[in-house]
Amino acid sequence: MKWEEKRDLVKIATWYYQYGWTQAQIAQKIGISRSIISKKLQEAKDLGIVEIFIKDETAHTVELEQQLEERFGLEEALVISTHNLSEEEATNSLAKKAAYSLSKRIAKVKTLGISWGNTIRKFANEYPYITHKELTIVPLIGGMGVDDVDLHSNQICYDLKKKMQCTCKYLYAPALVDDTEMKKDLCKNKYISEVLNEGKTVEMAIVGISSPYNKNTMKEIGYITDKDIEELRYYDVVGDSNSRFYTADGKEAKCPINEHVIGLSLEELRKIPTVVAIVGGNNKEEALMAALKAKLLNIVVITDKMAEYILNTKK
Repeated sequence: MKWEEKRDLVKIATWYYQYGWTQAQIAQKIGISRSIISKKLQEAKDLGIVEIFIKDETAHTVELEQQLEERFGLEEALVISTHNLSEEEATNSLAKKAAYSLSKRIAKVKTLGISWGNTIRKFANEYPYITHKELTIVPLIGGMGVDDVDLHSNQICYDLKKKMQCTCKYLYAPALVDDTEMKKDLCKNKYISEVLNEGKTVEMAIVGISSPYNKNTMKEIGYITDKDIEELRYYDVVGDSNSRFYTADGKEAKCPINEHVIGLSLEELRKIPTVVAIVGGNNKEEALMAALKAKLLNIVVITDKMAEYILNTKK
């Protein structure tokens, strides 16, 4: 390249990047078209005359998001920086940023399905007061009981309803029953079957991802026992979503507990146009990886630590 040509590139780049001139202003100054200015700026980058650095802590998480979306074919990945935060602080930050980001998507739908659990509870707590009167919120799993009511889907739906001044349904059944006969009898109930069917047709669903082996909410509130967990190991379970336990291939495990859940199955969840997983807490990487590989999810909200682990795991 001749000295004069290089000098012109430097001059154009300086006007654009240092002085903040628009491409139209530069084109008028030199007397050439704006499209040529655009090509000159790209040429300056290609030749190393211009190097652009993004000086912000979110640059790393944006790169992780892009890699997750490309690798797993996701509609969107939201990765939250949790540097130097405790597990609880990280989950709180995750829920807060998920609430802000997802509120924009929720504003565009008319039906929303909600699962249950600690992370979904925190999400509801952080959700902004934004009126969306056209929305109907539907629980995706039963949620009755006297203990830990705040974690149940019905209560979470109700709290979100108040914040958005919309409509919500209630699933008057427990999440887990003792046997399949009891489940069949309950699901024959007109009101229970109607809500379950509505859950299958929502435009968007928000669920959690858990591991039965590490701080599992179902064990903490008494839904499953140590004996049940050992049984899950026998069936090669790696995780659960909407209280449906699945194996490393993302398919529902053929374990008795799955036959006792009153709520949407994984296949029914998969048919929902947009399924969002908000995954807080530690030791859920294997569970999330299985769900991603099986394409059970369209959108994920996770921490940077979890994103790094997932991306560094061989396909």
